Order: sequence, then C-alpha cells, then structure tokens
Amino acid sequence: MNDSRLVKISKYLSKHLRHTPKRLGLNLAPGGWVSVEELLAACAAHQFTITRSELAEVVASNDKQRFSFDPTGKLIRANQGHSVKIDLQLEPQIPPAILYHGTGKTSVTAILDKGLLKMSRHHVHLSQYLETARKVGRRHGYPVVFVVDAASMHEADFRFYCSDNGVWLIDSVPPEYLTLIE
Repeated sequence: MNDSRLVKISKYLSKHLRHTPKRLGLNLAPGGWVSVEELLAACAAHQFTITRSELAEVVASNDKQRFSFDPTGKLIRANQGHSVKIDLQLEPQIPPAILYHGTGKTSVTAILDKGLLKMSRHHVHLSQYLETARKVGRRHGYPVVFVVDAASMHEADFRFYCSDNGVWLIDSVPPEYLTLIE
C-alpha cells in the first residue's frame, strides 16, 4: 500500500475512533475498544472501504502508533487523543523524572500563565523524548518545548498514565512544574 493511502486511512480512523465514532454508528466499549469487523463494516457502509490487511498495516506501521489491537486481534482502539468521553482503563504509573511537551511558539504565554491544560481532550500529552516533543511542536508552527518536572509532580500526588504507544498522559501540568526550552 502506498504512503498516501496509509495516511488517508490513519486520518480517517483517528477522526472516527477518537472524535466522532457515532458518525459511523460505532459505540466505543470501555477502554475505547470497537470490534474490527464492526469498524470495517461501518467504514464500507460510509463509502470508505478498508481491507483487514490495510487496517493491520496501518496499525503496524503508523509512525505515532495511534492504534492498537487487543491480544485477540478482534478489537481495535485509538491509543489516546480522544475528545469523546471514554475511559481508556489505564492504570496510574510512575513517570520518568522528566517529560517533555511540544507546542507552537504562539502558545507560550498562555502556558506560562496557566500551565498545560487538556482543553477538549481527555489528557495533556507528554513525551519521554525531546525530539518527539519537537516534532509535535512543529505541527503547531514554530516549535517550542517545555520540560515537565514529572518527578516533583508525582511526589505531589499527580497521576500519570502511559498509553500503549508510550505517550504519557496527565490531567494538567501547573506552570510551576514547567521550564521552557528555546
């Protein structure tokens, strides 16, 4: 399958598994799971046919690992980034001492004032790797990165979660735990 088809399928799945499952007639189960067969049938019914092999390739090759199958391969979900109400059934975890958050330069003043807020998402997304945060920041214009003092936050009883694809999630990050990297 060519790269443009992979990207098109990934964007379609992101939209419908993270934000508008009802548009396809899908109901996300606890954990965000939906039957693979139900998903494929719903996509076909809405004139966006995806084969089982294309779906498997998107899950396996997506550079951000946005999706995962359950151990049986019969269920699929978006790993994080949902704007619809869903309990991903993640357990709190001890984070690395430092995490990173990438954003665009235009957001710096608001973040320094109010911290990192989840906005319309379920969580703030953090990375364990500086380069990943820079890459995310580039999607929002001129990239800037904040260092998050995750160790101090954990000691202060903030709850961290880690999605299946290694993205660290938290409800918010107050400004006192942030350091801006230029």
